[in-house]
Amino acid sequence: MARLRFIAAFLLSFAMVLGFSPAALGQETPTTMTPEEGGVVEPGGTIPGNPQVQLVKLADGLADPINIASPDDGSGRLFVVERVGRIRIIDKDGNLLDDPFLDISSQVKTDFLEQGLLGLAFHPDYANNGRFFVYYNDYSTVGDNFLVEYSVSKDDPNQADPDSARLLLSQDKPFVNHNGGSIHFGPDGYLYVAMGDGGLAGDPYDNAQKIDVWLGKILRLDVDAEGPIPYGIPKDNPYADTGVVLPSSQASQMAQDGSYHPDAKREVCNWGLRNPWQFRFDPKTGDLYIADVGQNLWEEVNVVPGDQPCGHNFGWDFNEAGHCYPGTLESCDKIGQLPVAEYKHDPGCSITGIGVYRGESSSSLDGIYFNSDYCSGDIYGLVQGEDGTWIYQILLDTDLSITGSGQDADGELYATSCQCVYGKSYDPEANPSGAVWHLVQADQVPDGAETAPTSSQATPSASVIKEH
Repeated sequence: MARLRFIAAFLLSFAMVLGFSPAALGQETPTTMTPEEGGVVEPGGTIPGNPQVQLVKLADGLADPINIASPDDGSGRLFVVERVGRIRIIDKDGNLLDDPFLDISSQVKTDFLEQGLLGLAFHPDYANNGRFFVYYNDYSTVGDNFLVEYSVSKDDPNQADPDSARLLLSQDKPFVNHNGGSIHFGPDGYLYVAMGDGGLAGDPYDNAQKIDVWLGKILRLDVDAEGPIPYGIPKDNPYADTGVVLPSSQASQMAQDGSYHPDAKREVCNWGLRNPWQFRFDPKTGDLYIADVGQNLWEEVNVVPGDQPCGHNFGWDFNEAGHCYPGTLESCDKIGQLPVAEYKHDPGCSITGIGVYRGESSSSLDGIYFNSDYCSGDIYGLVQGEDGTWIYQILLDTDLSITGSGQDADGELYATSCQCVYGKSYDPEANPSGAVWHLVQADQVPDGAETAPTSSQATPSASVIKEH
């Protein structure tokens, strides 16, 4: 790894001699920082109003639920993604339906805890076109990442058409972990797809910083475009002109300023990510919040302004959150954009993004971004103060392993949990322990509702996850 970093530094210096700027190579101009000079906010602040939150159970008996999506179709349904390969429905009355909306468990690889059916997104016009998209690890290819489009059944709104599957893209994986998997439509109508760096510690293939691979990126696709491939490339993607015949004057200028990258992937929107889990857009502002799982020391939250959704490098694996990677370095280059918030591994281990609350039932939570941690079960709140500084606070300590999240059409936030662990002996179907929780302000808990149990220590699985 040290040799790879030396080579990378040499190539960067050589490129600068030739007149290519670091920004043109997919990096901002590096500045030097020491391991503790990131200047990123950590928990310990107090959010204005000191909001109190609670998690209220909506459903249980699920097999490794890890994601929730809700179409804007007026039905009030929540669609819960079970990692084992099923999508379940919670109807508007809070009932978990017995029959799955979609069951592709025979097509999904789940041998490793980070594999499975991971993402679900409904087309913005789902009420009229019935199109939705899923992201999973494919069984037949021994775990490749698949992005597939489906349609709802013409006869039953609670049943998908299993024969409507259309593959949009696939990505082969060097290792079983760091699959990413969150998919969402942005305010611009494009589909955003998060992929991890491919796995193992320290991104051994340096995928996150390469712009000629999809791994370690957020991709941006136009799924409504017509053409020879099943999606189009938004014209303002950073490398949208890759492989396109350009006017000679434009091509000449791009060659001069170093912005021509003949091998770059046109789908790339943002890069420098380790394993984003999960990202979400603020329904009001359009800002993009990305929770990126760290290596051994730090978890991070990145924020992208709604009017600049693409073109950001988040620094992995030169930096872990706002610090040098590896942490033993005395100093390092700050590559790209630092996160706005971070927290240490103790007792946490793996961040789970939730989202910005924009509902009406818990008005004191409006505008707060929430995330949790798989090991600690803590619920964090993050807001930007009037002076532009960020405030980060632990708002609730639970005994849950928070695995995923969701937001409905009304702006309400939800989280998923399970008693799931790494290991071949673990069978999520043997005794389904997964649950769905509604995030509310503490004084809005319905009478008789079950709330999240509290704890002050990490779950036993923490030490296992930190190794990955």
